[in-house]
Amino acid sequence: MKKTSPLTASPVLAWYFVTVWGSGYLASKVGLQYAPPFTFLSLRFAFGIVALLPLLYWWHRREPLRFPAGPNNWAHVIVAGLLMHAANLGASHYSQYLGMSAGVTALVLATQPLVTAFFAAAFMHERLKPFQWLGVMLGLVGVAFVVWHKIDVRAVTWGATASVLVALVAITAGTLYQRVFCPTVDLRAASIVQFVATVVVLTPLALAVEGFRVRWSWPLLGAIAFLVILASIFAVNALHTLMRRGEATRVTTLLYLTPIMAVILEWLMFSVVPSALSVVGIVITCAGVALVAWVPERRRA
Repeated sequence: MKKTSPLTASPVLAWYFVTVWGSGYLASKVGLQYAPPFTFLSLRFAFGIVALLPLLYWWHRREPLRFPAGPNNWAHVIVAGLLMHAANLGASHYSQYLGMSAGVTALVLATQPLVTAFFAAAFMHERLKPFQWLGVMLGLVGVAFVVWHKIDVRAVTWGATASVLVALVAITAGTLYQRVFCPTVDLRAASIVQFVATVVVLTPLALAVEGFRVRWSWPLLGAIAFLVILASIFAVNALHTLMRRGEATRVTTLLYLTPIMAVILEWLMFSVVPSALSVVGIVITCAGVALVAWVPERRRA
């Protein structure tokens, strides 16, 4: 199958994913002010189940849902969901809860395209050209520039460092796992299965570790609604759809653009003007993403 750039093959999906995923930094920041991480995520995915049920009914009437067939397929869908949702989000939120700044967290998680590139080359027989490897490295350098002003190394602890590294491994493994073991799964049916599995895992943690403390407020409910409907349902499905249409490294390189989107939205919403270093980082990151996503046309013989 011919590999294409996600930016050209599915531009609407690609830019939707970048915009919502970048906005998620701000929404999560708001939500964590009212509930600790495991509690916040338990509420988020419980609400996700409630929101998905009428959608699934509507989808099923238009086109019957195809749930996984056989215990092995069910297990693959659940494992991918727990990696993508419970492990990744739980660990990244918990790292900030332990004191790691959003800048450090974003910088560490921004190395996912680099990690994905190595895994895809080693185990999935994907081969990047030298200019694409250059793009991967440029993207990482650019993101470092974008978030540099937010990095506070004094807040980094061993626990927070371990948590954000778990998040990095989980998001990388979950994305690749679903692509390899669930290449044809119905993403609509997979979503409800993965949401239920995530709630089953995270709720006991929230009760045991945090006492399920919640300060109910409209900003909390707004953050949950945004993250569930636009991020966990539609953006995650957009990511997996893009993964099916393009090479893993090309698609995950879009994650380099999400901190940039967060900086832009922070400027528009809260009048936080990006520094000159951030602007330079945005230019470098966009150049890196363009190099990785670029699919040169073959010359006619």
